[in-house]
Amino acid sequence: MGRYLFRMPDVGEGVAEAEIIAWHVKPGDSIAEDQSLVDVMTDKATVDMTSPVAGTVVALHGEIGELRAVGSTLVELEVEGEGNGADAPAVVVVEAAAPVVEAAPAPPVIAAPKAVQPPSAQPAFATRTPGQEPLAAPATRRRAHELGIALQYVPGTGPGGRITSEDLDRYVETGGALAAGGAGRLTPRTGGSDVRIVGMRRKIAEKMQEAKRRIPHITYVEECDLTELEALRADLNAHREEGQPKLTLLPFFIRALARVLPRFPQVNARYDDDAGVLHQSDAIHLGIATQTPAGLLVPVIRHAEALDLRALAEEIARLSKAARDGSATREEMSGATITITSLGTLGGVTSTPIVNHPEVAIIGPNKLVERPTVQGSFVTVRKMMNLSSSFDHRIVDGYDAALFVQQLKRLLEHPALIFMD
Repeated sequence: MGRYLFRMPDVGEGVAEAEIIAWHVKPGDSIAEDQSLVDVMTDKATVDMTSPVAGTVVALHGEIGELRAVGSTLVELEVEGEGNGADAPAVVVVEAAAPVVEAAPAPPVIAAPKAVQPPSAQPAFATRTPGQEPLAAPATRRRAHELGIALQYVPGTGPGGRITSEDLDRYVETGGALAAGGAGRLTPRTGGSDVRIVGMRRKIAEKMQEAKRRIPHITYVEECDLTELEALRADLNAHREEGQPKLTLLPFFIRALARVLPRFPQVNARYDDDAGVLHQSDAIHLGIATQTPAGLLVPVIRHAEALDLRALAEEIARLSKAARDGSATREEMSGATITITSLGTLGGVTSTPIVNHPEVAIIGPNKLVERPTVQGSFVTVRKMMNLSSSFDHRIVDGYDAALFVQQLKRLLEHPALIFMD
């Protein structure tokens, strides 16, 4: 028998290290050739590492969330023959964690605090037979009620087992369980848990920190009357043909962006601040911020300017599903020139979206609400939305940001203009 050392391979050009996000084996496991060993994540992709040989797992090197350099040992295997590591040093064995779905690591699970032993599990007291009503003066009973204490679980030291006020104090001081329920019976909570931020959650955190550190943000919010647009959307949905997707507001926003962005090439761009170069794009590769089990991901609609409303709705649904189930390709998750982020019906009054570096702009529709508005001499109810947006102030001046949003607002409030040549 010999020892085989499985080392971190070169997982991509320019990648010097990768993060361990899931072990699929543990010490003592017998594995076959090509069996999954570990998932690692780089800045570019999540990679499933498989074993080139069959054998028995002797030891694992590295914990979940640890960065390991290319060439470092990940797994030690006992194999038939000489192997490749006869002189391997002693190692620390690490227990394996549960596997995750490929390309979409599950977020860490928060461990529940240990349960407090319920009062009902406590033994009966020598001074009180089971089912016997505890003895206490009215004042003591009133104080117990205010403290949220069930008297049947309080030892009584008074005559005949009577519970005194001092017994209540002693019960609280020694950590006696308080009765559940009841108005005014509030109890302090203790305990908690530490959650290590690893995998996709850490990548998202690093991306957000980089964006805020490198980009001086300017946020602009405008109020839009979407009554006509919402009426058009409802009519198109009511008369859609079989098999056609249902339209949300997002396809209309994207079509409006496709009309406005050619007039503002500095907005549909990516800024290489290290090289000092702004890469302006004629094509609109639109990032769609999507909430997934792994966190916030941004799949990209390629050439959004070339898609009509129905095609955009289909592409939004397809990419969102791919991001959530982890099947999105690397190309589908990169290369955006501008991003749109929306919480839909959960959206609030306004937001301050963070620009997705190295892009220079992000648009954030908020919740659509009915509000009374003044039109001429009348007050009428209209469907209103606050449109939030953020820009890289190094590239987009405040005046240009306002002008861009105002032109977008004009199209959204008069949706016929979106479709005019």
